Amino acid sequence: MKRNITLVFCFFLIFNPFPKAWSIALQDTITVSVDGTADFTSIQQAITACGAFPSNRKTIFIKKGIYREKIIIDSFNSNICLIGENKDQTVISFNNYNGQPDIGTFTSYTLKVLADNISIQNITIENTAGPVGQAVALHVEGDYFKASNCKILGNQDTLYAAGENSRHYFNNCYIEGTTDYIFGSATAIFDNCTLYSKANSYITAANTSKNSRYGFVFLNCRLLSAPNVCKVYLGRPWREYANVIFSSCFMDAHINPEGWHNWGKSESEKTAYFAEFENYGPGALTAKRVKWSHLLSFEQNKKLTFNIIFRVENQWLLSSATP
Repeated sequence: MKRNITLVFCFFLIFNPFPKAWSIALQDTITVSVDGTADFTSIQQAITACGAFPSNRKTIFIKKGIYREKIIIDSFNSNICLIGENKDQTVISFNNYNGQPDIGTFTSYTLKVLADNISIQNITIENTAGPVGQAVALHVEGDYFKASNCKILGNQDTLYAAGENSRHYFNNCYIEGTTDYIFGSATAIFDNCTLYSKANSYITAANTSKNSRYGFVFLNCRLLSAPNVCKVYLGRPWREYANVIFSSCFMDAHINPEGWHNWGKSESEKTAYFAEFENYGPGALTAKRVKWSHLLSFEQNKKLTFNIIFRVENQWLLSSATP
């Protein structure tokens, strides 16, 4: 009897595909390639292989290629870093949009991040649905999220930075879109990023909580546009306590002299907080800004530091894995 059990167990180990997945799950670095030369051909498979709440940080290295996947990093898939081989040639692409069967704005994402302690580097994330309405490329709700040297491409509602208590950091990223292409309720810092407006519309639509001290903070960014774009607002309040700050950013001539829009809700002028500090460029002149926006003082601007905005020490910003 014991001999039979042993034979069955050996047969299971030889012919069952799961042991490979188990051994990969024990690795701290997992590789993905569309040509089959890595651990997985699918990014979603690699994320699943990391397991639930890994104690060690898992790095998923993604080789060059176009990955046509709709990906979710669920709340239990925490502590993962996605690293692309090349920002322009490592592409995650999908084309859902609001209005398709069973698809709304918040389910139109290409990549959705619900877990905490997730970082992405050197990756392009795109929604290729085109100018058909809301079509999210990157949807983030988890806390301690970091994106470095990434491209986030779409049209309306390209980047959804969500979560009332979530903190997101975007460094050296390129983000493009049309209407409200950066929106949500998270506290998010955009550091040295490029914001590219593809149409006359609005860059931000913040949904900041009344209990949050900061919403979207743009530091040392560049605001550029496609040719013939000439009337872009810095933001409008999705909800009444929208909070957006632009500090030391270059603003090209496409920025509307009024700067900000109330979304047709005059009551939001009393509660929304839209502010600027020493921006420069042809679109940065503040003489014609709406009277209910703010100009930060030097002392107020000094408080725009990571530990104050995020309410924590900033070591987590430097802790992401590198190739």
